[in-house]
Amino acid sequence: MGAEKGRIAQAAGILVVAFVGSRALGLVREMVISRRFGTSWQLDAYLAAFRAPDFVFQLVAGGALASALIPTFSSYLARGEEGEVWRLASGVFNIVGILLTLCAGAAALFARPLLSWVIAPGFDSNAQELSARLMRLMFLSSIIFGWSAIAMAMLNSYQHFLLPALAPIAYNLSIIAGALFLAPAMGIYSLAVGVVVGAALHLAIQMPGLVRKGLKFIPSLELAHPGVREVGRLMLPRAFGIAVTQLNFLVNTILASSLAEGSLAALNYAWMLMMLPQGLFAMTMATAAFPTLAELAARGEQAALRSTFSTTLRVVLYLTLPAGVGLFILRKPLIRSLLERGEFSSASTEATAWALQFYALGLVAYAVVEIAARAFYALHDTKTPVLIGAAAMGVNVALSLAFIGSLAHGGLALANVLATCLEAGTMLFALSRRLAGIEAGKLARSLVQMLLAAALMGVAISAFLRASGGGLLATGGAVGLGASIYLLASLALGSEESRSVGRLVRGWRGSA
Repeated sequence: MGAEKGRIAQAAGILVVAFVGSRALGLVREMVISRRFGTSWQLDAYLAAFRAPDFVFQLVAGGALASALIPTFSSYLARGEEGEVWRLASGVFNIVGILLTLCAGAAALFARPLLSWVIAPGFDSNAQELSARLMRLMFLSSIIFGWSAIAMAMLNSYQHFLLPALAPIAYNLSIIAGALFLAPAMGIYSLAVGVVVGAALHLAIQMPGLVRKGLKFIPSLELAHPGVREVGRLMLPRAFGIAVTQLNFLVNTILASSLAEGSLAALNYAWMLMMLPQGLFAMTMATAAFPTLAELAARGEQAALRSTFSTTLRVVLYLTLPAGVGLFILRKPLIRSLLERGEFSSASTEATAWALQFYALGLVAYAVVEIAARAFYALHDTKTPVLIGAAAMGVNVALSLAFIGSLAHGGLALANVLATCLEAGTMLFALSRRLAGIEAGKLARSLVQMLLAAALMGVAISAFLRASGGGLLATGGAVGLGASIYLLASLALGSEESRSVGRLVRGWRGSA
């Protein structure tokens, strides 16, 4: 078990560095976009246009494909059948390319009806027409991202994480360049061009890794290959689950299109800020752990699988719990310091902070879903998380309709958070039964230590914020102070997870 955890620590160390760069650039991207477009109706139109291409990509490829490919690739690699891996990858590459091209072509053809009847019925005709034009352009990225997802899954199966983690950096750089250099002449279209070019770079940066692994492309669909059939079997329920998740975003877009101008943009900025710690901590650990969990499941080592999952879960909670507390307390000064300039006004700050306070409360739940879902996929069970996610979506829709009247776009954020909390709790319960436990005693003891340390941190940064009066330097000081107090308090309480984080740092040094 020590070898598995050491491997995860080393992989997570690599991913942390790359993810920090990616998320930092993601933040820069949003800062550049906010300066250019604020919370304008043009940005609302761009965000609505992004929904359909993203939906098609996620449905056919995206997370659904990776969750099916990595366990299947890992099974072949564990048996030493590397040649079959390339046959499988080639078949999936060709099938995904055909499906995405057909879906993208059909959706682009009916872009305007999609916008006016489904995605953004509350927009006026100008906004809908702009969204339709942007949508047609961005559908090109769906096809490219589908192939890139296969490359990422293959490299992760080989325990190669660096190039896949660097790919989002190239993607963000492209959008930043579009907003900086093309926006004066092209306006909001500059973002769509940046998305398409960024998708191409996302794929290109991973190709050298595949070449080093002995890239072999076979121009065949390989429909009779048992691996291709296994990927399809695993992918179908997961694709349904992805569709459920995307429907949550679609519901937000539909409902937000009927609210005040800029509501969708404010919701998006708040989601982006919540996803910074979510991506850095939860997605990093889940991505690093997934191939190892899949390998342990393939070897039938349930005890090691249970221990590895439990340790990973506790580390994720250790990192995301204080991040959620800090994000809630510092939401306004963070938004003001990072985004409030150019077209992004003080009213934009208030609108974004209104949604962010709810998202911050749900950060831990989003993190739990991230790692728990990977454990199910490693067990070749894509059905259970899908069923749980579908039930959570129903709750989200009902609560969104209930809250939007009194809380506006903040009600959409709160509904999503409550539904995700239900989803996280149900997934942990189901996984505990599947693995004959998840070391609940250790988890409960660690949670008590984390809550005490986070409470002390929250009191300290609240007092610091009141005394300093806000501002960029004060906000940065509050973040540093909070992190220091949380670490010292958790060490004083004997937190095992604080030592695990130290191993992550050593893992990165060892891989450098």
